[in-house]
Amino acid sequence: MSLTSTSDIRYVKGVGEKRAQLFYKLGAPTVGALLRLYPRSYEDWSHPYLIQDAPMNEVCCVKATIAAPVKEHRIRAGMVLYKTQATDGESLLQITLFNNRFAASALREGEEYLFYGKMAGTPRKREMSAPAIRKASTGQGIHPVYPQTQGLSSKMIESAMKQAVRALGDGLGDPLPDKLRQEYTLCHLRYALENIHFPKSYEALAIARQRLIFEELLTLQLGLLRLRMGTVVKTNLILKEDASEAFFSLLPFAPTGAQRRAVQEAVRDMKSGRAMNRLLQGDVGAGKTAVAAALCYCAVKNGWQAAMMAPTEILAVQHYQSLCALLAPAGVRVALLTGSTKAAEKRQVLQQLEAGEIGLLVGTHSLLQENVVFSKLGLVVTDEQHRFGVEQRAVLAAKGQQVHMLVMSATPIPRTLALIIYGDLDISILDELPPGRQQVQTLVMGTGKREKVYAFLKKEMDAGRQAYIVCPLVEEGDGGLTSAQKYARTLSEGPFRAYSVGLLHGKLKPKQKDQVMADFKAGRLSLLVATTVIEVGVDVPNAAVMVIENAERFGLSQLHQLRGRVGRGTAQSYCILISDARNDAAVRRLKAMRSTSDGFRIADEDLKLRGPGDFFGQRQHGLPELHIADMAEDVAVLRSAQEAARAILKQDPALSAPEHAGLKEAVTALFENVGERGLN
Repeated sequence: MSLTSTSDIRYVKGVGEKRAQLFYKLGAPTVGALLRLYPRSYEDWSHPYLIQDAPMNEVCCVKATIAAPVKEHRIRAGMVLYKTQATDGESLLQITLFNNRFAASALREGEEYLFYGKMAGTPRKREMSAPAIRKASTGQGIHPVYPQTQGLSSKMIESAMKQAVRALGDGLGDPLPDKLRQEYTLCHLRYALENIHFPKSYEALAIARQRLIFEELLTLQLGLLRLRMGTVVKTNLILKEDASEAFFSLLPFAPTGAQRRAVQEAVRDMKSGRAMNRLLQGDVGAGKTAVAAALCYCAVKNGWQAAMMAPTEILAVQHYQSLCALLAPAGVRVALLTGSTKAAEKRQVLQQLEAGEIGLLVGTHSLLQENVVFSKLGLVVTDEQHRFGVEQRAVLAAKGQQVHMLVMSATPIPRTLALIIYGDLDISILDELPPGRQQVQTLVMGTGKREKVYAFLKKEMDAGRQAYIVCPLVEEGDGGLTSAQKYARTLSEGPFRAYSVGLLHGKLKPKQKDQVMADFKAGRLSLLVATTVIEVGVDVPNAAVMVIENAERFGLSQLHQLRGRVGRGTAQSYCILISDARNDAAVRRLKAMRSTSDGFRIADEDLKLRGPGDFFGQRQHGLPELHIADMAEDVAVLRSAQEAARAILKQDPALSAPEHAGLKEAVTALFENVGERGLN
């Protein structure tokens, strides 16, 4: 049968029913999906060495002829060696294969092969153990290495890929219009797929990569811009009265210029007749809550209700307390709804909410429940936006009609990445810290100096201050990592037995977490041993020291978030990173933490070190998975793709023109797991 890009993978020659299951597992159920399963690296078999010229102790390719029969050596039960010799006419090469009868039986004396592996032995007596082997007549070239799954080797995938590329022939359509390809000097899709899998040269590979990266980023940008077009809707919720200055006058502190600017940008949105869809991004302690409170105050003063959703109960309770303190004196009624809210209290909150008696409802995912009904919802605020997907935003917004939306993030994101992840939002940045915020002094210490750290903690606690110790695990794990539970017990029974020590981790029940946090905030606990459950937003001004065990186990942005838990009061604060790590990436991370407290600079460094897929859990926040583009490396291509996407949508907003049919199909496919609000 002739194959198309939608043909099931089992119809590719050499795959069949059984092996097809492995391809499904790998994410390649169709011929088209297989062709988009790009190699993770390449092996260069294109310029084989003579045996004597091959670099010692390096992986390389050698061309040689089998010069002796393959001999079998049984060493012990379950271990068989197969040995032979190969020659290039001048030198000999000893070849050893381990437990590989199939490869050994395929070798024929007198035939020429390519051997790819590490050149070992001595300069005069050379040998290769377990090399990859191909026939010299067909094996020369640049070969792909694919991501694998158990039972499916890279070579099997390569074989299926050859069949798929060959079977599609010239009938492969190109989603990029000819005019666009010419404008941005891009090759045809056929050429790109052939040379990404089986490059004729490194130059051809570069041309193929450039084309496929551009296409992927263009598809992403088209999808995000169309989401944005779907969210830029007219609304009857037009702000008549800007009450922000009246709110600021109620505050016990003067707002920063950045806070005033962010509020004005949002107020302008809410006055425009279009539903606001804005990201408020700021470093730890930049004052996002005060901005959100000002906007909630404006919403209520204009006869609307507001909702604020936080990812954890601890954070929701903290927001509730902060917003009550800010808004209750100004006559705004604030209520809290979480999974721990008692049934009778929940019933009362829901009744009062529907009756319009509650101005602002703060809560967790509980706000998404069907029985949460607003009288006139006008503003939705979601905190720590990267923990919510696009669809969760939409569910909460759907509880009103064309509501205004503010999403907040305390995770500084490099501006280029923010343009991608939040392509459907306008962005306000708080780049100024409120006056009086302390600069946290950051130190890196080895485990050998732990006693010195303990002595410092005691000194700080004796002076009436509090401290955190953060561990990467709740229970004892591998690699000698400190367990939070065991560590808390050891400290409370040992060096800190004269102090009150608490334990906080994600496996505690919500009530237990709340009690521990309440005890710490009230000063009943001097030292809190915790996991990263305290990473987001926990605010205890009297906490002046943050100790992070096994600091090399945390990402840079996570370390920065944890450091942000101290320095919130008037006392000089400290962050002590405990680590014996010597690998380059860990040392670079710890050095960056010491050298800067600017969250945006740290985010840039984190992106370079870890890449966007790891940056904060790609699948969590609704960003489609990219297969070839690297957002840290491909910034220039991203800018070109954004420019092209804007031009296309200006001319054809619905992608309904015949030349854009392929692009529309690609956008829908990329966003199928993200939610297609506004894409059709």
